[in-house]
Amino acid sequence: MIDSFLINSPILAGILVTFITISVYQFAAGLQQKWLSIWLNPMLITILILVPVLLWLDINYQEYSQATYFLNMMLEPAIVALGYPLYQQFKQIRFHWREITSILALGVIVVISISFFFAMLLIKAPEIAIALSLKSVTTPIGITLTDQLSGDSSITAFAIMLAGLFGGLLGPTWLNFIGVRSAKSQGLAIGSASHVIGTAVLVRISAEHGAYSSVALIISALLTALISPWLVPLLQQILI
Repeated sequence: MIDSFLINSPILAGILVTFITISVYQFAAGLQQKWLSIWLNPMLITILILVPVLLWLDINYQEYSQATYFLNMMLEPAIVALGYPLYQQFKQIRFHWREITSILALGVIVVISISFFFAMLLIKAPEIAIALSLKSVTTPIGITLTDQLSGDSSITAFAIMLAGLFGGLLGPTWLNFIGVRSAKSQGLAIGSASHVIGTAVLVRISAEHGAYSSVALIISALLTALISPWLVPLLQQILI
């Protein structure tokens, strides 16, 4: 019944599923605002509620993605909006672009190499190792690179989501615990590892946090796109 509704009434289905998604997110946002807990992250709560609901309604991911296409389109201007803190701090950031780029390039190489190595050590499946090694980048770039390198893009999408959620939830607390309290350092660390979700969390802390996280998000994505096509095949030759 639900499947036929999605197929025969795509516009109504899109409105219904989008309404459910937005309603659940607003409910989760209200919970976080009331209880002020990092574990009540709206995106995390929305996923935990939506997945059982979609399973109960027998709606698969492809049908859900198609039905919420308009909502997905709104992500692009939302991501662009994260660039505003970058604009506010641009004069300060431009004097350190060489150091920032060098640190992020090293971080990209280390993260891809370590992720690939441990995935091969524990799972011994190249397509999964490729997918997990590309988790610290925005979803469109990560999925595209995974497909090009013959990895499992569905695992990449899931790993990217987890990296963003855990970085946004625990990143600032963990960095403060180990003594990394600089807004610049926290922004670069979380932006490079937890991409858009982590950046959205840091914007709430301060404009400086958000600016450096935005820089790390953008530069890390570009560096990953440049480095991974030659680094991943090299790791495959060494470890397989």
